[in-house]
Amino acid sequence: MSDFLVFENVTKRFGSLTAVDNVTIGVSKGEFFSLLGPSGCGKTTLLRMLAGFEQPDKGRIYLNGQDITDLPPNTRRVNTVFQNYALFPHLTVRDNIAFGLKVAKRPKDEIAREVDAMLDLIQMHGHEDKKPGQISGGQKQRVAIARALVNHPQVLLLDEPLAALDLKLRQHMQIELDLIHDEVGVTFLYVTHDQGEAMSLSDRIAVMNSGRIEQIDIPAKIYEAPRSSFVAAFIGDTNFFDGNVASIIGDDYCKVESTDFPPILCYNDKHIRPGSPVHLSIRPEKMRVSHSEPDNSSGKINMYRTKVEDAVYQGFQTRYWVRIGEYRISITQAHSRFLLDFEPIKWGDEVWLSWHADDGYMMEQYTETDEALLMLPPESIGEMDDPVPEENSEEPAEERAQ
Repeated sequence: MSDFLVFENVTKRFGSLTAVDNVTIGVSKGEFFSLLGPSGCGKTTLLRMLAGFEQPDKGRIYLNGQDITDLPPNTRRVNTVFQNYALFPHLTVRDNIAFGLKVAKRPKDEIAREVDAMLDLIQMHGHEDKKPGQISGGQKQRVAIARALVNHPQVLLLDEPLAALDLKLRQHMQIELDLIHDEVGVTFLYVTHDQGEAMSLSDRIAVMNSGRIEQIDIPAKIYEAPRSSFVAAFIGDTNFFDGNVASIIGDDYCKVESTDFPPILCYNDKHIRPGSPVHLSIRPEKMRVSHSEPDNSSGKINMYRTKVEDAVYQGFQTRYWVRIGEYRISITQAHSRFLLDFEPIKWGDEVWLSWHADDGYMMEQYTETDEALLMLPPESIGEMDDPVPEENSEEPAEERAQ
C-alpha cells in the first residue's frame, strides 16, 4: 500500500447504531489530515479505533504497511492529544512531558535531552518547573502536544484539541500547530467539527456525515467543488437553488429553470443534459449587490432587481439578505476600499443582485446509493457493500485517559 495510514472498509456499531459505516481512507506520511463533521458523525470513533480504544466490527487498519487492527493500544506508535489536555496536575511541565519516557525506562540523559528539545519546540523554557494550574490554557495545550510528540509517534491524533480555548487563543494555536507540524514532520490526524480550523490547517479533509465519508479532498476543492449538498452546506455558507436544466448554451453553459426563481445561467462542467434536475450552490461572497446596473458585456452575468431585506455591518465586510420569489439569498461583500468614500447600501434599498455564471456550482440530484458511490475512489466502487444509513453514537473524548 502506498498510503502510510489506511482505514480499509472499516465499520463500527454500538448495538443497533452504526457509528462508522464502511469507511475507506488513505493518509500519506507527514500529511496533516482532518476528519471534519458534526457531532455524532463517527470521526472520534475512527480516532479511537486507530488508537486501539475500540475494535472495528469489520475492516482493517494499517500503519506503515503493518496491520495494527488487533494490536493493544500500548504497542501502537500513535499518541493522542485530548480536548481537556489530560495533564497530571501534581507534576511539573517538565515531568508531564517526560512521563512517557520514564514509563518506558529510557536513560536519564536521553530523557533530559528529549524534554529540552520539546521545550524548545513549544517555546516553554522558563515554565518547565511550573505545574499545570500555574499556566494558561494555550500553554497547557502545548505541553500536551509535547508530551505526545516526545515519544516520536508515527501518527499524532488530535481530538478537538482547541475546543476548550477562547477564539483569539484558538486562532493563535492554529498557527502554532501548523508550525509544529512543519517542524516535526509527523503525520497528524485531526478531529474537529470546526470548518475554519480544518480549512486553515489541513493538507486534506475527509468530511463525514452519519458514519460515512461524503468527500475527501484538499480544502479548496471541498469548498469550491463540493460533491454533495451536505458538504456545500457544512463548509461555510451557501445559497441553494433547485431546478432543472432547461437548455444548453454553447459548449460550456446551460440555463437552469426553477418554479420559484428566474432562469439562471450556469457553467455546465458536468455536461448535465436538458431535463435533468440539479441542485445549484452559490457562495455568498461570489454574489454582488449594487445600486447601479452591472456590466454584462460578456453575457455571462446573472442579474436581477430586488430589495435589501437585512444588512449587517461587520467591519471588514457587510452581510446582506435579499429575497427573490421564495428564496432568501445571503450575500457577503468585503470592504476592499475605504467604505466611507462610497454610498452605502442600506436596508430597504432597491438593488441589483448579480453573479458570474462560472461561480455557480451544480450538483446533480443523485439517489442515496449514487451519492455514496461518488465518495469512493473508482477502484473500490465494485467492492462497496450496501450502505446502511443509521444514526450513530460516539463516546465522549474527554473521558479517555492517555
